Amino acid sequence: MSTVTNRATSRPIVAPKLHHTTFTTLRLDEMVAWYENAVGLYPAFHGDQAAWLTNDEANHRIAFLSPPGLKHPVDKSHSTGVHHTAFEYNTFDQWLDNYIRLRDQGILPFLWLDHGITMSVYYQDPDGNGVEIQVDCFGNWEDSKQWISSALEFAENPIGSWFDPEKLVQARAEGLDFAEIHRRTRAGEYTPENIPTDIFLPELY
Repeated sequence: MSTVTNRATSRPIVAPKLHHTTFTTLRLDEMVAWYENAVGLYPAFHGDQAAWLTNDEANHRIAFLSPPGLKHPVDKSHSTGVHHTAFEYNTFDQWLDNYIRLRDQGILPFLWLDHGITMSVYYQDPDGNGVEIQVDCFGNWEDSKQWISSALEFAENPIGSWFDPEKLVQARAEGLDFAEIHRRTRAGEYTPENIPTDIFLPELY
């Protein structure tokens, strides 16, 4: 019998919603341009030392601060902190089309994983921060929440199954739908030739 347990703890009765994430950066203009291209975040305000970006009804979802005195991190990939932020598409086709759009610009992910709850590709912004772009495998948050909470499959392998995104592009071109592609990915049919040895952020600088 498995000894894997879910160590979820108590929580507020009324929980606030996650609103935004703020980064410090020495590449303000480059970061604003990258996030606008990658995930459609446009600046509600873009000044000399800060910017606030949104891609939905909120006043901002990502903010960048660039005050004097900042220093670049040392050994970022092996330091504690935020590994990545994540953005979700409503459909598999939207998600895969965005992969193709970025690929055609030379922007490629460094990780490609089917977590069971999501299919996800991971990029790096100009500062080397991780950016996950995902699609929910259940199409319903209640179902995926139930699965992540109770599935032994996830508890034993939360990282999931590696895939080659180009094999997914080909599978869709051959007429397979999302459910079948997801099933085959979990079965290991689209495994890449070279599987990363870890999930650390690559050191860019």
